[in-house]
Amino acid sequence: MIWGLCLLCLAGGLGAAHAGPLRKTGKTEDNTVQQQDVNVLMFGVIQFSESLKYAFETTEAKIAKISQTLMNHEGTLQKLGEETEQAAEEEKQVKEMIQLLQAQMAKQQAETKMTKDWLAGMEQEEVALRTKVKKLETYVDTSSSIKELQERAEEHSYVLKSLQHLTQFHKENIETLNEQLSKLQEMSENTT
Repeated sequence: MIWGLCLLCLAGGLGAAHAGPLRKTGKTEDNTVQQQDVNVLMFGVIQFSESLKYAFETTEAKIAKISQTLMNHEGTLQKLGEETEQAAEEEKQVKEMIQLLQAQMAKQQAETKMTKDWLAGMEQEEVALRTKVKKLETYVDTSSSIKELQERAEEHSYVLKSLQHLTQFHKENIETLNEQLSKLQEMSENTT
């Protein structure tokens, strides 16, 4: 395309040089001047065409470089979009896990409170039974029916031992629940 433009300019320049009126002075000087003008015009056209060619090639290279940069940026943007979606999904999963852990912790706390209340009631009953046993022992000292009182004392002793075992079992259960609750709280704090 550039060479076609150059040839067109050259042909126009030559046509203008020859289309002008010829002087019949007979001087070779005029022909030399005209030839020099044509040479200058030709040199200018060649330089102009080289400049156009250089501008075209550099512009084409710049456009290719810009296109490559745009493609790289598009790839980076796509990758960032995918990473953002993945991070949002992971955040959603973490929130769901935290909600689940909080629900489990609330349930464990409720169970622990119920067990503590029950144990407190059992301890009160144990105190009441001990008081009854002491009264019975006092009564045994003053009573004439020792055998009957001994049987009652053995029954109460058995009941007390059973209550002590039951109380110990519930205390261990509360300790286990407290350890589980502590672990759940640590897991919840670590996930946030």
